Formats: sequence, structure tokens, C-alpha cells
Amino acid sequence: MNTRTLVAGIGNVFLGDDGFGVETVRSLAGHPLPPGAEVVDFGVRGVHLAYQLLDGYDTLVLVDATARGGAPGTLYLIEAGPSGVPGPAGAAVLDGHHMTPDTVLALLGTLCAGTGSTPPRRTLVVGCEPARTEEGIGLSPPVAAAVPGAVRMVLELLHDGPGAGERPRRELRRTP
Repeated sequence: MNTRTLVAGIGNVFLGDDGFGVETVRSLAGHPLPPGAEVVDFGVRGVHLAYQLLDGYDTLVLVDATARGGAPGTLYLIEAGPSGVPGPAGAAVLDGHHMTPDTVLALLGTLCAGTGSTPPRRTLVVGCEPARTEEGIGLSPPVAAAVPGAVRMVLELLHDGPGAGERPRRELRRTP
């Protein structure tokens, strides 16, 4: 059975640590990927990501700065709800340059309902606690130091984890 996994780096490189996802997928570019895995830098193009997902992926791995109250540079592996995508009842507010992962997934739910497509079976977030997200280019030292660990985490997921049909070896922190 061929599975398809999309690793999506998202974030705004002009807002400091918000560029974590973009920098992580850039670092992934030099690594071999298993068949069916695709790594894409979406940056702030959330609408593009939603439409890309209509091509049919089994697993979506979002890589993004994720403020959850930990120390800057803390990495999180979070599994979204059962389908990872809210139903079409929640209308997505479209702002092509400021779409959060929740907004992208809400838009995907709406698009899937309208096209008959199915969302990814599983949605994971590889997140990093930011130190700063105000205007400025470049990651803070603790977030920059977390990028190699995030690359390893994504590669583990791709080679041994959900893309291969297995549970990740790391404990998942579920979103509320």
C-alpha cells in the first residue's frame, strides 16, 4: 500500500521565530525521503497548502512555531483530532498572508465537502516554542538550535512513523 505524506513548512520569515517551519523544511532538503513523502515550504501561503492537500495525502505533518508555554526552543509533537480537519460548519476567514494551521484545516474541510475529496487521515504538528515573533529576520538562538532536532523528528516520522503506518515512538501531546 502506497502512502502519501506531505511535510509542510509554514510561517513568516519576517517575524523572527515564526520562520521556524520554513527553516526546518529547508534543512530537510538535503535528506533522502521515503517513497510517497514530499516536503514543501509553504511559508505564508496557507490557501496554496489547502489546495495542495486536495491531491490526496494520508498524513500531513505541519512544521511551525507553536506557542504552548514551554521554554523557547522546546519541540512538540502534537497529533490533531481524529481527522485533523474541522467539519465544513466552521467558515474559514481567508487572509492569504496570515492563515494559522487551524484556519488552513478549516478551509480544507470546506474544500473537501465541496469537492468530495478526503482530508489526510492523520495530521501531526512538529512545533517549536518561539522566543520572539515580532518583526525581524532570523531565528533566535534557542529556536535555531532546535532546527536539527526538528529535522530528526520529521525524518523519524517519515521513515518509521505514521507515513509508514506505525505510531510514532515519541509520546504525542494531543491538542485540546
